[in-house]
Order: sequence, then C-alpha cells, then structure tokens
Amino acid sequence: MDADSGFIMDFVVDKCGDVFQGISSLVDVAGGLGGATQVIAKAFPHVEGSVLDLSHVVAYAPTGTEVKYIAGDMFESIPPANAVFLKWVMHDWGDAECIKILKNCKKAIPSKEKGGKVIILDIMVGAGSLSDQKHMETQVLFDLFIMFINGAERDEQEWKNIILKAGFSDYKIILF
Repeated sequence: MDADSGFIMDFVVDKCGDVFQGISSLVDVAGGLGGATQVIAKAFPHVEGSVLDLSHVVAYAPTGTEVKYIAGDMFESIPPANAVFLKWVMHDWGDAECIKILKNCKKAIPSKEKGGKVIILDIMVGAGSLSDQKHMETQVLFDLFIMFINGAERDEQEWKNIILKAGFSDYKIILF
C-alpha cells in the first residue's frame, strides 16, 4: 500500500487537490507507514496529518516526519480531525464493517457545516470507461484482490447505501 502512495497521491493532489482545501487536520485511517499522508502534508503544509493504524504497524512508522502516528483500531474509534481519509480501505470489508467504520468517521469529524468531511479513495464499479486498457487492467487486478480477501467493490448505489446507513445525509463523487 505504501509503494503506490507516491504515484497515486501525486495524481490525486494534482487532479482533486481542492478536496483537501479548508481542512486543518486529517486522519489517514489504516494509513500504514503514512505514504499518502506524507504526500498530503507536503502539498498542503497547513494540514496536520495523522495516521491511524494497528500498533504492530505503527511500531515501524518512520521518524523525522511531520506526520503523527497513532496506534488504534478503526472499528473501535477514530481520533478527531477535520477530515478522515480512507485510501483503498473500504473495498477490503463487507457492508456491515464499512458502515461501522463510517459511523466512527462521523463521530471523529465536525459537522459538514463546520467543515468536516470523509474522503474515500476507492474504485467505483461502472465508473469510467473500461475501453481504456489501463482502467480495465486495474479493475481486473482489484477484482482478483477482492476475491482473495472477501471484500467488495461497489457501484454508486452500493456506496450510497453504506454512506447513508452510516448516518451521512449526502455525498459527492469525483471521478478521475
């Protein structure tokens, strides 16, 4: 997960960077060694970045970065922040687990009116064009991975269902 962070996050910051505007703190849930958070912190120095992961992962976290590492379990609680970031996390879990994660996210952030947001970076089935060879290869790779871990890739309606069941009233999808 850490290996793809430089590549994908540079692209995310370039194409969708405004999603990080207006936030002062961000928790990268299940963020591993913090590759994604480090890219966000570099691009948006005003954002205080933290990574939440299990203690055995945090034990190997790099030192000497601006990123703060927190040992914890996303199924128990998520530390407070203006934004919660979930990169390639939700497809690892079934709907019930995703709803629990999102409910914990909702508890961790301020209201939407006060700038709170959950940012999910994941695949949405049916989005984009499968005629693009690279998109199709990526989709197949994720399909194989999902079959191995018993997770789920979701279409827009399935994303909407788990988001609303977690207590959020709306969502916005940005395709790239």
